[in-house]
Amino acid sequence: MRIGIGLPSAIPGRDPRLVIDWARQAEEAGFTSLGVVDRVNYDAIEPLVALAAAAAVTKKIRLVSMVIIGPLHNPVLLARQAASLDALSEGRLTLGLGVGARREDYEAAGVDYRRRGHVLTEQLARIRDHWEDGQVGPIPISTGGPDLLVGGTSGPAFLRAARLADGYVHGGGPARSFASAAAKVKAAWEEVGRPGSPQLWGQAYFGLSDPGAVNSYLLDYYRFTGPFAQRIAEAGLSSATQLTNFIRSYEEAGCEELVLLPAIAEISEVERLASIVTR
Repeated sequence: MRIGIGLPSAIPGRDPRLVIDWARQAEEAGFTSLGVVDRVNYDAIEPLVALAAAAAVTKKIRLVSMVIIGPLHNPVLLARQAASLDALSEGRLTLGLGVGARREDYEAAGVDYRRRGHVLTEQLARIRDHWEDGQVGPIPISTGGPDLLVGGTSGPAFLRAARLADGYVHGGGPARSFASAAAKVKAAWEEVGRPGSPQLWGQAYFGLSDPGAVNSYLLDYYRFTGPFAQRIAEAGLSSATQLTNFIRSYEEAGCEELVLLPAIAEISEVERLASIVTR
């Protein structure tokens, strides 16, 4: 299983330059990917902008969105942005898309929350078409365009991943939750007659220098879930033992790439994490 690390682009109050320094150090430390998450109504750097900044100061590490809220974006412009980033990074982009779960993000963007699933399904098909016809924006470096991942935990999400994407990205939780979702994606993949198998990505939050800060960040970031935010916060990985056990459990569950997202905006977190995952 490959191990990636998230950028601190969605941690409120971070120094914007930290994203650039973090990307450099993550590549030097040997992580295989840099991940970003997407929030609109929050103190967060726009995800594709963050990845573009990272692309400019790195050479090999993969760039992945975990995920971008697809329905908030015009599909033509999103296809153009992704193709541009893929070209500038020499084919290093993996584009993960999902519907998101926060109604307030849709309200801030002036987009109908009720149609989000239908919109994402149409968007996935249109993005691939735009990459293939080459009429809007640059032609992606990657043949057929960047790899597409779909996030979500519903039946329609698994079907979107099987019909219109190259794989699936799980939103977090214990390994048994990942394994259950992965099995459903594989079943949908077989049902629609796709050859091969889907890519399977996972994610989790970590913070090694201050467990209290991890808890505070996750409570704030997932406040919209109500009391469930406490359970999410308690699942934050804040010790070497927790991380080691979590990584092992995801590997056993069949995860191909696990991206560990930071809950603390301190550059020392990159080295702390690397010292654990490279043992």
